[in-house]
Amino acid sequence: MIDQETIQRIMDAARIEEVIGDFVSLKKRGANHIGCCPFHNEKTPSFYVSPSKGIFKCFGCGEAGDVVAFLKKHEHFNYPEALRYLANKYNIEIREEEMNDEQKEKQNERDALFHLSEFAQKHFADLLYNDEMGRAVGLSYLRGRGLSDEVIKTFGLGYCLDQWNAFTDHARRNGYSDEVLEKTGLTIFKDFERSELEGRSSEVGEQSSGHTTESGKERRQIRRSYDRFRGRVMFPIYSISGRVLGFSGRVLTSEKQAAKYVNSPDSDIYNKSRTLYGLYQARTAISRANKCYLVEGNIDVISMYQSGVQNTVASCGTSLTTEQIRLIKRYTPNVTVLYDGDAAGIKAALRAVDLLFAEGMHVRVVLFPDGDDPDSYAQKYGSTQLQEYLATHEDNFIMYKTRVQLDAVKGDPIRRAELLHDTATTIALVTDMMERQEYIRQCAYLLNTSEDALTSEVAKAINQNRQKSYEAAATTESTPAPAATPAPAAIPADVPQQMVTTALRVDERERHIIALLLNYGDRLIADPTPGSNADEQGEYPVATWIVTALSSDGLSFSDPRCQKIYEYYCYQQQQGLPADASIFVTDPDDAVRDFAISLMVDTHRVSNSWWNLKHISVPSIEDNLQQDVWESILLFKAKYLDDRIDDNARRFRSASPDNINDLLAEKKALVDLKRKIGQDLHYVII
Repeated sequence: MIDQETIQRIMDAARIEEVIGDFVSLKKRGANHIGCCPFHNEKTPSFYVSPSKGIFKCFGCGEAGDVVAFLKKHEHFNYPEALRYLANKYNIEIREEEMNDEQKEKQNERDALFHLSEFAQKHFADLLYNDEMGRAVGLSYLRGRGLSDEVIKTFGLGYCLDQWNAFTDHARRNGYSDEVLEKTGLTIFKDFERSELEGRSSEVGEQSSGHTTESGKERRQIRRSYDRFRGRVMFPIYSISGRVLGFSGRVLTSEKQAAKYVNSPDSDIYNKSRTLYGLYQARTAISRANKCYLVEGNIDVISMYQSGVQNTVASCGTSLTTEQIRLIKRYTPNVTVLYDGDAAGIKAALRAVDLLFAEGMHVRVVLFPDGDDPDSYAQKYGSTQLQEYLATHEDNFIMYKTRVQLDAVKGDPIRRAELLHDTATTIALVTDMMERQEYIRQCAYLLNTSEDALTSEVAKAINQNRQKSYEAAATTESTPAPAATPAPAAIPADVPQQMVTTALRVDERERHIIALLLNYGDRLIADPTPGSNADEQGEYPVATWIVTALSSDGLSFSDPRCQKIYEYYCYQQQQGLPADASIFVTDPDDAVRDFAISLMVDTHRVSNSWWNLKHISVPSIEDNLQQDVWESILLFKAKYLDDRIDDNARRFRSASPDNINDLLAEKKALVDLKRKIGQDLHYVII
């Protein structure tokens, strides 16, 4: 383990503009550096690097983080690999700290699982070519599927003998324990009473025996083992770095009871829902092509690879999961789903679409002729025609889904309305606004409905999704401070305050408050209230003035991201601790992290020509920080009063005669407060 002192030295030495500058052409612009984003295609630079804060942010695709996050994303490093890269760049010697006994034991257990898995892969691969049964059964099957020796070895394929415990005995002879064999799932162990085994075949050898005592009588127990993958062709499943995590084994007999594929169970090193078959072999091709083909089975992956379509992966014996989609997204946002052209394949394709769009992926689909899959099509027509078919039969997933479902509803108005709602629900998952609008236009034409009607349904679905995410955030939030919500953009410093209220969206008031906390929260200022006696009050951090002013009135934020950040500052103040905005640069919540970084990177600068040519001095936020804090607090409170007045109006419309006077009095009090804020800001809020 790299010790914390070394990690800190690495992070202190790393200059983010130098590291990113090795991969991206950057130009200095004010306090920042700017260039074209390496994570998406763009002609106009929107990728900002802030040396002072040690962060980067792309305002085009949304990628953001610190120097380690950049290396993990761009070079596909894990955390230790990124640290070692930086240590090497800055000539820092890495010191590793001694692990405690518990850490050593855990690490030793994982190492043992990896070692056995890699030992098993080599053993199965050796049997495939050097054992008579391996060649006759396993190798003949793979060659019969049209696979070359080169691709067989690239994917490390093998064969497990059709014997009860041939592999288990071989592993034991090489020093591997029953505990490790069981944890990897390569061997299955079962305990039997001796009486249960009477008359049974002795094919399953006795592995261990013992005895227990029941009612004073001795009772013999026999522990027996057998190879999980016996008689199967073996497909090793690799990690991104090429380590063997587990196996998928295909049966070659015609037994009806035998499952066609058997997969390794989840273990300390393997989780099927977080693993993609073929990703280790495909990752470079995916990055190069900026596209990933997603297929159903292992053979499909290998056949596509052999046909020259090397950017192909498959889920590992499970329905597509969010974790698997995020693995793909590390390399590309573009996915083309390939499924069989039969009814089951179509249903599988439709199930995957919402998950993919929810993760911000750009999704297309290719359906093969009924009865074909990628493997069978390649065998029938060859690699050239397969690649041509893929290029000419790609279809937009949402358009395809709409057409398929439209055929099913025919003239049924109820089912047609359901289809409209379902289509809107899917379109609402698309994160890019322009892309979403184009889907609305095309689907409205297909469904023979107006764009306005579909736009309205999409807006409802987006609001429902947002509400669900807010509720989920509220229920899972573990911050020990009051509950709350997040926000968006800052008030430009050069906009006259008189224009702010009419031009300002509600979320911008929240966003500006959070921007002040993140960028100036620790800056000392006197009481921002005009006319206050600074000598009596003294100076306190900006965060203290903001938190005190808002919490005294019990105010909170409507945006969950803003609320989370605000709660952190509340908690730090309650505990008497300093607040550190950099904590949000590595926040595990992607939405909060990206939002915070977007507020911390200042993309605006005043041109020198304003002073050099026109002799006009434009004050910065820092120049008028005290006034900006005071005005921002008042604007935020005005927003709260607007919400209260709107609520009063709603209640008034359905009020009974007995309540009307109370509501009128409440409204007058709210309007008076709002007018007072307007007077304090030197303009009238109507």
